[in-house]
Amino acid sequence: MTVKEKVKLIFESRKGEYISGEELASYAGCTRGAVWKAVKSLEAEGYRIDAVTNKGYCLASENDIISEEGIRKYLETDCLCDIHVFRTVDSTNLVMKKIASEGAGEGTLVVSGEQSAGRGRLGREFFSPPDSGIYMSILLRPTMEAADAIRITTAAAAAAAETIESITGKETGIKWVNDIYVENRKVCGILTEASFNIEFGGFEYVVPGIGINVYEPEGGFPDKILGVAGAVLKERAFDTRNRIIAGVAERFMKYYSNLNSGSYYESYEKRLMWKGRKINVISPSGTVPAILKGVDRDCRLIVEYENGETGLVSSGEISIRLK
Repeated sequence: MTVKEKVKLIFESRKGEYISGEELASYAGCTRGAVWKAVKSLEAEGYRIDAVTNKGYCLASENDIISEEGIRKYLETDCLCDIHVFRTVDSTNLVMKKIASEGAGEGTLVVSGEQSAGRGRLGREFFSPPDSGIYMSILLRPTMEAADAIRITTAAAAAAAETIESITGKETGIKWVNDIYVENRKVCGILTEASFNIEFGGFEYVVPGIGINVYEPEGGFPDKILGVAGAVLKERAFDTRNRIIAGVAERFMKYYSNLNSGSYYESYEKRLMWKGRKINVISPSGTVPAILKGVDRDCRLIVEYENGETGLVSSGEISIRLK
């Protein structure tokens, strides 16, 4: 463990306390000059550290920096094997697919504080500004039919919604199939991508990517999503993002370990938005009006068309909008 890692560890274990340079040096087994360099390096990474003469250093209470150590301390199980944390990437799904092709194991997590090329369903851009959100991807190597992959997306949505509610106290709603709303604003999107092995007729790997707007970005949201996008919290809180990442990963991997049981179904169904309301079912072949009735055990959308017939809608190139 480096001096910087040791200094960060003691800061995080004694958040809100002033710690003298002498005590930090003793703990880290280094000189006070090395402590000063470690503090400056942490500040360059975005940590706010207060320094007061004759009192020492203190990790400011509003710090919410994503780190592997910060994530692991909130995990109650060994659901994750490796955790890769970045300040910025093009896309966590793209990074994960590269890692997956190199043989990474199931349960590998990639997290970033920013994406330069974040993507959502149907090729849409996913706004991923720095230091305000969570962008995470989990590597899976499932044995299942391609048609069953919707279960991964919906289990991830249930896990994310539950975690947001548990940590922040905010009520969530799920817009089928993969968006989570708080106070009528979209705060989370999920994109599940996969590599299919034609030779063996199954998945080589599946990567669910989850993006969460924890705080409103500096300067606000772009005009094109201003009326839709929102943030979970208005004020920064210490270690909230690490707690959410750990909570989402742990809940999701628990659902994933017994995916065929549909244990996530009740959680997903009770949060489903727009039940009983008129919607438009939009696909490449056109737009069809219907009434949203609910979801079945496989989380396919149950709709009633204008002629009175009931139908099931699967994900893919299909989306829905309020009529």
